Amino acid sequence: MITVITIIILLACVVLGFFILVQNPKGGGLSGSFGSIGSQVMGVKQSSDVMEKGTWGAMGAVAALCIISVMFFVKPAKQEAPAKQTTQQPAQQQQQPAAPAK
Repeated sequence: MITVITIIILLACVVLGFFILVQNPKGGGLSGSFGSIGSQVMGVKQSSDVMEKGTWGAMGAVAALCIISVMFFVKPAKQEAPAKQTTQQPAQQQQQPAAPAK
């Protein structure tokens, strides 16, 4: 399920990037690129409204999907600490002196 949500997030990010790149920061935006065609079909004011609503919608979708995706993460299983294994060597081996170095 997490892979499906991740793919949808990536697609929403591409759409958000499209909306941001198409907008003109000085207010021309989509209507400025198409000349009079944009103003005849949608009007200058409506094209900027559509782009702004699309930007906010895509941003909201990305934020919501990121929050929802946290619910599908699998928590790692707790690993118990291994019990200390004490190996007792025979008394003879523990008391033997180390061999001298040559």
